[in-house]
Amino acid sequence: MGLSAFYGAPTPETKAVALLRHAINSGITFLDTSDFYGPETKELLLGKALKDGLREKVELATKFGLVTSEDRKLGFRGDPNYVRSACEASLRRLGGVTCIDLYYQHRIDNTVPIEVTMGELKKLVEEGKIKYIGLSEASASTIRRAHAVHPITALQIEWSLSLRDVEEYICNNPPRGTQADSAAAHRPQPLHYGTTRP
Repeated sequence: MGLSAFYGAPTPETKAVALLRHAINSGITFLDTSDFYGPETKELLLGKALKDGLREKVELATKFGLVTSEDRKLGFRGDPNYVRSACEASLRRLGGVTCIDLYYQHRIDNTVPIEVTMGELKKLVEEGKIKYIGLSEASASTIRRAHAVHPITALQIEWSLSLRDVEEYICNNPPRGTQADSAAAHRPQPLHYGTTRP
């Protein structure tokens, strides 16, 4: 996110690509992005950085489902046509890779049953366009319903010092990868001893 203007001015492209290539050559093996970051800028940078055999050195994750309208309002999409077109666009932006290792639904679209979204994601797995499916910021019931259609490999959820209730869910449900999102917290939360984070 820091390479694509979410936190200040964007890093110049040549410097960003060099930084990503250095990270991979230094042993970084997992790269996580989204079509929303930039928007699309981060995927394009990764596509340029993954040339010359570097793609084979990393597990590549990206996300779909966050959209902005013409009046800049944030929305969510999980309808099958969008899922497919977003995936195919990400494959192109990522330098023409043939498969995304982990494809997350960035946010759940409550206007589309999760089973419908998962049905299209399952087809993309069967076609070899994605290997694994992940969900970001999904409720426990949504995760269970999604997992009934196709296994969920990874969850990306807010897990910070001020928001720890996710631990109980993780400990009491089938094992899957968990990626902490917003480890510094999205918003102030009451701490266990009754104070609020500054």
